[in-house]
Amino acid sequence: MKTSSPLRIVFMGTPEFAVGSLEGILEAGFDVVGVVTAPDRPAGRGRKVRLSAVKEFALAHELPVLQPENLKDPTFIEELAALKANLQVIVAFRMLPKVVWDMPEFGTFNLHASLLPKYRGAAPINWALIRGENLTGVTTFFIDEKIDTGHIIAQKTEPIYETDNVGTLHDRLKALGADLVVETCHRISEGNFSTTPQNDAEQSSAPKIHKETCRIDWDKPLNIIHNHIRGLSPYPGAWCAFENNGKIQDIKIFASEMLPVMDEVPLGTLNTTKSEMSIKLDGGYLRILEVQFPGKKRMKVDDLLRGLTVDEKARLR
Repeated sequence: MKTSSPLRIVFMGTPEFAVGSLEGILEAGFDVVGVVTAPDRPAGRGRKVRLSAVKEFALAHELPVLQPENLKDPTFIEELAALKANLQVIVAFRMLPKVVWDMPEFGTFNLHASLLPKYRGAAPINWALIRGENLTGVTTFFIDEKIDTGHIIAQKTEPIYETDNVGTLHDRLKALGADLVVETCHRISEGNFSTTPQNDAEQSSAPKIHKETCRIDWDKPLNIIHNHIRGLSPYPGAWCAFENNGKIQDIKIFASEMLPVMDEVPLGTLNTTKSEMSIKLDGGYLRILEVQFPGKKRMKVDDLLRGLTVDEKARLR
């Protein structure tokens, strides 16, 4: 397909991950005629109204912003149509109704932070780490009626390193994704692209992360628990209960290290020194490196142990 006119792009996205793509589109010289993002919401302890990262960037670059509560609202549909976009680019936004994604002449494409059809869903970066993958990437695809199922336009791969957590992988995929979005816009502008249907037989899911998703199951093997922790760090954080000195409270664990040491110590044994904490699991010891108690700041375990007395019956559960 050869475009008959320069691209007029509406960009839709909300979180920081999407900002890199919007910035890349502008730097590449494309015409962004509007930005659609989430409504302003109160957030934090003070419940102050917070703008989305995409809205802050859009306002700083004097781009028109729409913030619909309901994507099917007739007023929003009229406002969107009035922008006369011929392409819509979606990065980390809500599921769109057909009346929206079918509107532009050249379609609507989405950036997804996985190698589709793997890890379709809301949390692909988390689940790739939780599942112990060593390779991931980003995909652009045209939106259709279902979630993350449309025909693929382009993909780029990215290795997952043993030292990665969600934060480090997020930042690399944000940059890689921005490059792919710009490349995809160029391909569509030039009519120099083809699409590939997804193979549903190879699909896997990446559902939304809930609190119970984050709870650590200490009966799991060493590598499974380690990947669970890094797949939820720095947000929202893997957690468990910590029983110590007759008190039980939740504790989040943000960083760990695997020590594949085999001995006769019973599984579940918690070992502490003045500077280290580890738990015996199937496969070895998990050294706990960074934690947070409710209402407290995150801290290194050696800092925690300087001011905490751990009794001999203490355990994580």
